Amino acid sequence: MTSELLMPAGSLTKLKTAILYGADAVYAGMPDMSLRTQSQFSAEDLQEGIDFVRAHGKRIYLTLNLYTHNKDIEKLPKFVETIRGLAPDGVIMADPGVFRFFKNHAPEIKRHISTQANVCSYETVNFWKDLGADLCVLGREVSFAELTEIRKQCPDIRLESFVHGAMCMSYSGRCLISNFLAERSANQGKCAHCCRWNYKLKLKLKDGTIKDVEINEKNKDLFDFFVEEEFRPNEYIEIIEDNHGSYIMNSKDMCLLPKLNEILDLGIESLKIEGRNKTEYYAAVVARAYRSAIDDYHRDPENWNFEKYMGEINTLQNRGYTLGFYEGHLTNIAQNYDYTRTLGDWLFAGSIIEWQGDEAIFELRNHVEQGEWIEFLKPNSLENVRVQFDVFEDALTGEITSRVSAGQGKKIRIKASQFGLENAKDLLPVLTVARKPAKLNAEQKDLLETMQKEYKIESKDCNCSGDCK
Repeated sequence: MTSELLMPAGSLTKLKTAILYGADAVYAGMPDMSLRTQSQFSAEDLQEGIDFVRAHGKRIYLTLNLYTHNKDIEKLPKFVETIRGLAPDGVIMADPGVFRFFKNHAPEIKRHISTQANVCSYETVNFWKDLGADLCVLGREVSFAELTEIRKQCPDIRLESFVHGAMCMSYSGRCLISNFLAERSANQGKCAHCCRWNYKLKLKLKDGTIKDVEINEKNKDLFDFFVEEEFRPNEYIEIIEDNHGSYIMNSKDMCLLPKLNEILDLGIESLKIEGRNKTEYYAAVVARAYRSAIDDYHRDPENWNFEKYMGEINTLQNRGYTLGFYEGHLTNIAQNYDYTRTLGDWLFAGSIIEWQGDEAIFELRNHVEQGEWIEFLKPNSLENVRVQFDVFEDALTGEITSRVSAGQGKKIRIKASQFGLENAKDLLPVLTVARKPAKLNAEQKDLLETMQKEYKIESKDCNCSGDCK
């Protein structure tokens, strides 16, 4: 059995890109009633997406996984009618009431249990199986040892496990911070990601006034800050703040590529990627890297090595990678205390949106200057095609310039001969994405190198004789 590669589809374009680059299936949010309330899908987009998926022989699942209030229940009959018309391969849900409603009113639709239901044991899996669930998405908190036992105890139900994407500092997204600070409920699909914000240290004087604690070049070496937890006396936890702020709840991103062979050996039916709000570039890179890794492993498991694919994953903007709860608990390097923004040495350059004869119409997502080259990512392959530009031809006006900026649908025209391929139109079809090198300063380069070394340590793949510790 080959595990299904399941990719997020935050928009119609991302859905098509994920399928083009190797996804077996995608999951998309309904315009309402899901934790995909920021989804860019309309009902018409969903229908077009489903038609596209069907035409490629792939699968699509719809999410209906929020926790309901009475006002939401009133919408369910209409949603059941709509979903029946769309005929997805399954509906992902977390609320037992929604599950019961679909079981009673649309029993033919397969019911998948969302990660929001916090399924972390074989007893819980069997509970949902006995109620009629077709698949359980396991919580990110499930370790590999637990996953192994769940597979053993639950052979008669499909299992789905996360292998890549953002982690939540709370418990599978059941977070109260967003509701408290921004009045946006994570469990209603409106998380404000407060764990990614920076927080400033303040000082309250005896007269009640609040002052900033200014940390600058003159005083930064004079003191450190610590917190002491009530039940851990004399155990001081350092709080570090620089000119960017302090990041104490900022998890790194999950990446289980180094352990993918172990997960495949278990026979987990579906491998899930997080990232509905990411770009088409993210969808393309992750889909083709994991597609290649899965296929190569099944062809030759003895000689499989994750490093072949890790280099591709490292081209993504990320917060540093972690194995998460794979070994049973988070390590001290699973959090990124230094930098909340994503960082990488490549940037999304744009996508081919049309071929007009022997000319590709390329929509820019980043500026490109004379002499720069961009790299086009071939679908169904880890090979890339580099093109260097001397000048740029505007696709609409024909104007020739030495620099082009992204924005407002800016497009340039690229002749097929510039790709250096005999069959460029076939090898680089519509939706092919491209990237360009990022210009990092010294601090960013050092931070990126540190994050990658930490990941090697955590994944037990460090061959540096200890000098990276």
